Amino acid sequence: MQAEVISIGDELTTGQRLDTNSQWLSQRLGELGVRVAFHTTVGDDLAANVRVFREASDRADLVIATGGLGPTADDLTREALAEAFGRELEQVDEALAQIRALFARRKRPMPERNVVQARFPRGSRVVPNPNGTAPGIDLDVMRPDRTPARIFALPGVPAEMREMWKQSVAPAIVTMLGDNRRVIRVRTLNCFGVGESDLEAMLPDLIRRGRQPTVGIMVSKATISLRIVAEGRDEAECDAQIEPTVATIRECLGDLVFGEGEDELQHAVIHMLTKRQQSLLVLESSSGGLLTNWLSEADPSGQRFRGGFVQRNVVARTAEQTERLAVDARQRECVDFVLAISNFPAPNTDPPGSFHVTIASNRTPSTTTVPFLGHPDLLLPRAVKQALNALRLSLDSRL
Repeated sequence: MQAEVISIGDELTTGQRLDTNSQWLSQRLGELGVRVAFHTTVGDDLAANVRVFREASDRADLVIATGGLGPTADDLTREALAEAFGRELEQVDEALAQIRALFARRKRPMPERNVVQARFPRGSRVVPNPNGTAPGIDLDVMRPDRTPARIFALPGVPAEMREMWKQSVAPAIVTMLGDNRRVIRVRTLNCFGVGESDLEAMLPDLIRRGRQPTVGIMVSKATISLRIVAEGRDEAECDAQIEPTVATIRECLGDLVFGEGEDELQHAVIHMLTKRQQSLLVLESSSGGLLTNWLSEADPSGQRFRGGFVQRNVVARTAEQTERLAVDARQRECVDFVLAISNFPAPNTDPPGSFHVTIASNRTPSTTTVPFLGHPDLLLPRAVKQALNALRLSLDSRL
């Protein structure tokens, strides 16, 4: 089964609001074993909505739409579905009674305009909305020589949409799938230390189209994530497909892989410190406290990360100065490790500048010089990740 998710509203097409509904619905559909092939966003225009619904019902077996079910003139989903598939709008008295009852519970008179929310395309089913005035629409669309497409239109309010999904839509989809239901499993490996193209070259034949399980590459602020997706009859079958690919990736990439799922480099560092029962302090200046913030979030109890000093006016421009600050701080604060980052140079100079990362421990201090270059939006997070990665590799060598 192939699905399409449609998001409706001018606030989305103009960029005034981020479309989180499509992301959430795609994740839930994946959990049911339904592949989402298309995401469509359309504004509050009747002709455009009609065209979108017709195209979606032709190319997808299951369509989930959110938005456009309110009582105002720019809420066009009902009219669009009616026009797209030649269904007159009919009032459903039971739905109207539920809307009136909701207003009564809230001790508010119901505006006459809300009656429109009880109008449904002929032959459709009502998706109850226990928390709002906009019931959803469940509509089958006949297709020549194919099984019907099924459209669920839900409100755009996330809290209402999610409750309706859980109570009504997801169970209906499970029933549709029956014995043909498939399971989709996703496993993500996170990497740091090389560029995207270099990493892909290290993975022989894993990224090619048509391979099972599929392996996709995502990049976010210099972290590369490999997303492995398998489809099978059950989770065990999916895991059996995924495990050999995970083993191959780890063998090819070695210590470039630092974690799985939602793990970031700071989580890997805290995990390693916890395993060793050791503590960490950081010194930073030009990074403005980003390193301290990340580690604090990764270790909210403060058992391993003892804090950071953020000093804008600190003099740490050379490797020797950075090393001295790290060694002195470790002796003064009685921690196992100090991670110090020198001042950053001016960005994107020619030739590019560099900065220094020192790790002070009970061994000889280790200092690495790192080039400071790249896109302005990536300079700061990449530099901090380079410091964290240096500490991760140092800790890994001691385990």
